Amino acid sequence: MRRLPPLNALRVFEVAARTGSYAAAAAELGLTHGAVSRHVATLEAWLGQPLFRRDGRRMVATPIAAMFADEVGHAFDRVTRAAEACGRPTTRRILRVSAPTSFAMRWLIPRLDCFHADHPHVEVVVGTVSTLLEDLRGGFDIAIRRGIAGERAWPGHRAVPVLDDIDTLIASPALLERRPIWTPADIEGHVLLASETRTGDWIDWLDAAGLPHLVGHPRQTFDHFFVTRQAVEDGLGIGIGPLPMLEIDIAAGKLVAPLPKIQVRRTGYVAIIPEHAERVPILSSFVDWLAGQGQRPDDHHANPMAGFRSVDSSSE
Repeated sequence: MRRLPPLNALRVFEVAARTGSYAAAAAELGLTHGAVSRHVATLEAWLGQPLFRRDGRRMVATPIAAMFADEVGHAFDRVTRAAEACGRPTTRRILRVSAPTSFAMRWLIPRLDCFHADHPHVEVVVGTVSTLLEDLRGGFDIAIRRGIAGERAWPGHRAVPVLDDIDTLIASPALLERRPIWTPADIEGHVLLASETRTGDWIDWLDAAGLPHLVGHPRQTFDHFFVTRQAVEDGLGIGIGPLPMLEIDIAAGKLVAPLPKIQVRRTGYVAIIPEHAERVPILSSFVDWLAGQGQRPDDHHANPMAGFRSVDSSSE
């Protein structure tokens, strides 16, 4: 006979610890702030120790409670996947995918209609993270991250290569009409737009372009690449962008790659799933679909950079 803690209280505790806020937990669960507090108190009494400490106006999980919540989150994920695997074949399944914001917006979401056409009973719910270093915590079935697919790279998970990543110079057509860029030297005088999440992009591209003396050139920096991309499209300056995620913009005429021969190869993206989840058919199908989309000819060859020599770079 298992001696389980009160499951309702455990569920509330996991959400409170994950969100870092009783108020956020209450909103996610449809409870009152007081109800969350009572459930946490019930679990604390069962465990015989406090789980949260007050930090200003917030209740923050203690270090041991944070580790406990992480294990509980993984356990709930396993229960959810097991329940979905045992469901009726015609029951609509929900597949939770965690991905970096730019990857989700510019590459994954535009392709989901293709997956849904072949899997009409699967609903893909995409959650975004603002940094590629986001922990692999609960709340998703598949995570997309930049990295390698080595056996020890993602403990407890299996990683499958999805998409190579190659940086190049990008600009808006309107800006290039006013100030064309035919050679690397032509970028002098242009406003350089950069992203905090891709700090090495300009350094590596300038080195590949033979312009290391411009490394100290002033730049306008935004917090995330998707903001930088929009600024480039609006003609505020020129930027460095990952070609596989910008092909839809180039094809639509929103962006141009004016110097396609100058490339900087980056660490690509992998799909990460828990090792025990491989037995769930829909997860394997989605990962196979992702890998297939990443290897399609139009993702690597039908672009203005095809056939040119690249410059390897692993810095970020």
